Amino acid sequence: RGPKEKSQETEEEKQFRAIYQQIAGEDMQICANELKTIMKNVLAKHSELKSREGFSLETCRSMIALMDTDGTGKLNLQEFKHLWKKIKQWQLIFKRYDKDNTSSISSFEMRNAVHDAGFHLNKQLYDILAMRYADEHLNIDFDSYICCFVRLEGMFRAFNAFDQDGDGIIKLNVLEWLQLTMYS
Repeated sequence: RGPKEKSQETEEEKQFRAIYQQIAGEDMQICANELKTIMKNVLAKHSELKSREGFSLETCRSMIALMDTDGTGKLNLQEFKHLWKKIKQWQLIFKRYDKDNTSSISSFEMRNAVHDAGFHLNKQLYDILAMRYADEHLNIDFDSYICCFVRLEGMFRAFNAFDQDGDGIIKLNVLEWLQLTMYS
């Protein structure tokens, strides 16, 4: 990265880089625990991204699995920037449906949010998302929402990687299936 590129960084990007460098340590990569800390710090600076207890460690592990393109089990700065860009896009959709600012949306609103994010599912899959991510009142909080979107993004990406001829059908053996589903 040249000096010209650095000078074009926005103030948010400079803060973002500073937080990343502070937490990433010597290896300049972040693991799930470090990602949890970063997300907590970032969420604290963005009041519109309320999350009751910040992102769970499991959500952070899923985020790493989604964005870990080099297979290190950690995120480098570029992978983290890509993740943050996704979260910001998904957060805008979430805010559109969280009209009362409770940091949760109904499972019905979740259907529209999922569609707005470009995931096209059927009724059975929407019901599965509600069972998996909604609370007993059928509401989905921001952490669960992001966890769901990370999972959807990861599964679609993995499917598309296996669907090399683009016909919408893949064939996997049991080990490929386990590899696909266990690290997501």
